[in-house]
Amino acid sequence: MTGPELRVAMIGHAFMGAAHSHGWRTAPHVFDLPLRPVMAVLCGRSVSQASADRLGWASVASSWQEVVVRDDIDLIDICVPGYLHEPVAIAALAAGKHVLCEKPLANTLAEARLMAAAASSAASAGGVRAGGVRTMVGFNYRRVPAIARARALIAQGGIGQVREVRASYLQDWLADPAAPWTWRMSAEQAGSGALGDIGSHIIDLAQYLTGSQVSAVSAVSETFVPERPGGRVTVDDTVMFTAKLANGALGSFEASRVATGRKNGLSIELYGTKGSLAFDLERLNELQVSGQRVLITEPGDPYLDAWWPPGHALGWDATFVHQVRDLVHGIAEGSDTAPTFADGLGVQQVLDAVARSAAHQSVWTPVDRTGVERTGVGKTGS
Repeated sequence: MTGPELRVAMIGHAFMGAAHSHGWRTAPHVFDLPLRPVMAVLCGRSVSQASADRLGWASVASSWQEVVVRDDIDLIDICVPGYLHEPVAIAALAAGKHVLCEKPLANTLAEARLMAAAASSAASAGGVRAGGVRTMVGFNYRRVPAIARARALIAQGGIGQVREVRASYLQDWLADPAAPWTWRMSAEQAGSGALGDIGSHIIDLAQYLTGSQVSAVSAVSETFVPERPGGRVTVDDTVMFTAKLANGALGSFEASRVATGRKNGLSIELYGTKGSLAFDLERLNELQVSGQRVLITEPGDPYLDAWWPPGHALGWDATFVHQVRDLVHGIAEGSDTAPTFADGLGVQQVLDAVARSAAHQSVWTPVDRTGVERTGVGKTGS
């Protein structure tokens, strides 16, 4: 590993912290990166050096406020609960740091607007290593090779004009009413439940794949278990909504954390005037192209020239490696790599509309698109 250093501090060290750590550790060993990531600091209120050693970080800190202004840090990776995204990101941007933030961008639309505006100002002001300050939101499913290939096929007109989108993300980790309360069940800490936690992924994929934004929604949601051991649940368990896209397509979306028997079932289907595409995360090395199974493991497929011989499958963890790869290239080249904070705002606007529609018994609700415009698709893949 050669090249200038990119010194990283990660705020948070739980599930997503472990996934992001894997990405930072592995990317320099798989890809020829223009910058050399240095895993400098792991920050958390109760983090130990033993935990940092296991994840690959050189040192620990307990105060994110102190870490984000350190002169020896170039990039802040945010893996904390949603209510901390806005203060950490804005402080880091004010200090001239690049920022990678887990999805969804924020807990509220107002917070997301502040973050997108701060990112725009920081980029305009220049900053880190004279290449400008860059931001990215951690919608890692864009980095599945099959999804990146699907985006290219649609952009090239491979299925014609998209008419319909169907997307679902189903989990069952809260199907048992005895499952204990966590911060993810608090509106104050998490913003929403299944809607923001996993629904944000399928909203982002629909907008990314079609190249068109959701313009209006009609939604319903339900909290099936309002009380759990340890606390009251103030977010949704399940949300379903229909949508209109700006390009004229119609969509249906479903997100649930109480779908018994489904562990991490993400699927998306797109139907166009010339063909169709379908993706299932449980078969993440495949695409269904107009009903035909296509294996996405060839060297010419996105990201795969650096991995294994054809037919040797990749897993979910590789998406975080690809995320680091794309972000580092963008930083080195002084260009934005989607999804930026502006793109994250575009998803947050839909989340807000869905929540407002569900609160008014599925009335059709336009998406409020005021604020910073998204940057477009950006670079992804090889």
